[in-house]
Order: sequence, then structure tokens, then C-alpha cells
Amino acid sequence: MLDMNLIREDPKKVADALAKRNCAVDFTGLLSWDKERRELIYDVEQLKAKRNKVSADIPRLKKQGDDVSGLMEEMKGTGDRIRASDERIGALETQITGFLAALPNMPADDVVAGDKENNEVVRVWGEAPVFSFPFKNHVDLVTALGLIDYERGVKLGGNGFWLYRGDGALLEWALVNYFIEEHIKDGYEFILPPHILTYQCGYTAGQFPKFDGDVFTLTQPEGRGEGAAFSQFILPTAETALVNVHRDEVLDEDELPKKYFAYTPCYRKEAGSARAEERGMIRGHQFNKVEMVQYTLPEDSDRALAELVGKAERLVRGLGLHYRVSKLAAEDCGASMAKTFDIEVWLPSMGIYKEVSSASNAMDYQARRGNIRFKRKATRKNELVHTLNASGLATSRIFPALVEQFQREDGSVPVPPVLQKWVGKEVLTSV
Repeated sequence: MLDMNLIREDPKKVADALAKRNCAVDFTGLLSWDKERRELIYDVEQLKAKRNKVSADIPRLKKQGDDVSGLMEEMKGTGDRIRASDERIGALETQITGFLAALPNMPADDVVAGDKENNEVVRVWGEAPVFSFPFKNHVDLVTALGLIDYERGVKLGGNGFWLYRGDGALLEWALVNYFIEEHIKDGYEFILPPHILTYQCGYTAGQFPKFDGDVFTLTQPEGRGEGAAFSQFILPTAETALVNVHRDEVLDEDELPKKYFAYTPCYRKEAGSARAEERGMIRGHQFNKVEMVQYTLPEDSDRALAELVGKAERLVRGLGLHYRVSKLAAEDCGASMAKTFDIEVWLPSMGIYKEVSSASNAMDYQARRGNIRFKRKATRKNELVHTLNASGLATSRIFPALVEQFQREDGSVPVPPVLQKWVGKEVLTSV
């Protein structure tokens, strides 16, 4: 959520920043509500102070034999005014919160305006494979090798689902184990969170209320909070859980940074289309992902972002895959994120790069929504932390890239050395 103080101080600066996302916003109404709310709060405080003083005087005046009926009638009117003002303040706060909750994060100063066409490739590692034979796409490869059963996956779950079999299941699990092993080496704490989360988790992460239609929901509540149309949902990414671990907490400065990672399946309503670049495992309703999250001091979040990008890159390099890193333009960044770098692997059959990790800095946007703070030792004051996340990694695009980039003319696929201890073989061959 954006800082109301910043909007008060410089609404044009905030509006101009959001315009980089093609998000046009007029703060006139918001500032009017905010002004009325602050004036009412001041008035209520004055009325309460007066009521307290008169309430303290009444017993003394009664004891003196004075007539206090007029004062008591006046205090009754004062109480009515306070109640009416409090109700109006509550209504204004709901309007203000709703307005702010719908706004995306401000892009960082060094993030350029526009959409995907303005993304900047900042690094490329390795070279795209060149084949001396007619190469296959990953759907044909994994089917011939008996790794993935698309037909039975659809039979079990419907369109947008697949089924790992035999060596395919071993290869998928090997990828997850490889990622986990590397994060533990780097000192990240391993977490296995619930897959069913409360509405507040999605709200803190910045996915709700704007994107609440993108998730699978579970229950209808008797009463709604934060405008929710449901009370629980299945997580679309482990980030949604991890950024809520310290919700409504005040951390010690010395505790930061907090470094976590989690393995979960991810469940999303979006699924692949008939387009070639979305076929097979590229986009589905359920896929596996290892996610990293950091909570940092504000002054350390840029350095933490560089660390997360570097970690994701090392995982892809460890597999021997050709990839590139792109810095995203403002419109291509997630709504909660101020800055994002995508690590993208090459898919030969499509002739394009596909993202396998988005490393992002939300700055204090999620922390403000989730009331996540730390106590600054020098001032003894509470400040908002910064939150960051990165996939480390998602398997559903690594798997296709691996079989496509490493395929041989006979249809076999060598297993990367870092995965062989889990797969149990050096080469995958057709069944």
C-alpha cells in the first residue's frame, strides 16, 4: 500500500510515478476525505477533552448543591456529536483504505515507463544450442520419453493439468531437491507453509482485492473483511504465505535480514492456451516452485535484490542452461513490486525466452499492508521493513528448457550432473 503521507506531501510525484505503469490516478477525492477525517479527529479529541473536564466537575458541583441538569444535557449532546463523528471517521477510513488498496506500487526511480517492449536485457549467459538435426519441442520429447502424461493429466484434473511419471517424476523431484539443497547452503531457513491461506494473506501480499479472481477460493464467509468475497484460498505462490509470516509483528533490527524459502505447488486459475508459446507445461493450473523471500532494513533492500537475482542465476547456470536476465519496465512489474528482474531460459522450439524466476523488491508496499515493522536501535522508533521475493526456481519451464536444450538426435536427453544423484541415471531414453 502507498504511503498516505507521501501522497499528502506530493500527490503529483506519486501520480507521475504511477503513470509509468499506465495507471492514471486523481487524488482529489482521496485528499478531500483525508482532510475531512483529520479535521473530524481533531474535533472529536477536543469534544472528548471537554467532556472529560465537565464530567469531572459535575460531582463537585452537585456536592455544592449547584444545578447540573443543563451541563448533563449538554454532555448528552456532546456524546451524540462524538458518536456521529466517530461513525463518519470510520466511513472515511474505509473509503481511504479501499482507494489505497486498489493502487499498485510506485516503480523505483530507475525503472523505465511502459510495458514489455521497454524491458532491458542486462545479461546473457551461455549460447543458444544449435542443432544439426530436426529438433523436437518439449511436448513431443517428454511424451516419447515417458516423462509426462498429458492425456491422463487432463483426465484427472481437466485442461491445464499434467501427470509426471517414472523418470519424469524423478527429474521433477530432483530439480526441487537441487534448489532446496542450494538454499540451505546459503543459510536460508526452509519453511513448508499451509497451502490454504486466509484472505488477509492475499491482501498483505498485494494480490487482493484487485486480483482476487485469479485464485481458487474455498469458503464463503458469513461476514466479509477488507471487502473479501471469500475467506480462504489456495496459494498461487509461496510468496503469499512467506510475506505474512511476520504480519503484525515488530522485529528487532538485529534480526534482519530474515531469509526464508519454501517449496509448494502453486495453484492458479490461469492456464495455457492453444498458442505455441503456452503449450505443454509452460502455463498450467498447478506447478511446482521453490520461492525465496527476504525481510530487510530499508537501506539494505537493493543489495538483497542483487543477491536474489544472483542466486536464481546460479541455479540456472548449475543446470547448464542458456538464459538471459531482463530488467522489467514499469507496466510489466507485478502490481506490488517497485523493481523486478526476470531470469529467462531459452526454449528452442519456440525461439523465445521464458521467465523461470522473477526477483522483485516490494520495498515497504507489502509491509504497510501487513503492518510488518522493526525497531530502529538508534531512534527506538518502529519503521516498516522492506520485503523481497524471487523464484528459486519454478520447475514448469525449467523442465521443458532442459529437455529441449539438451536433446540428442536419437531423442535421448542427458541429465545435468547436479541432478544425477536423485534421478539415478545419466541419460533419459525412450521407454
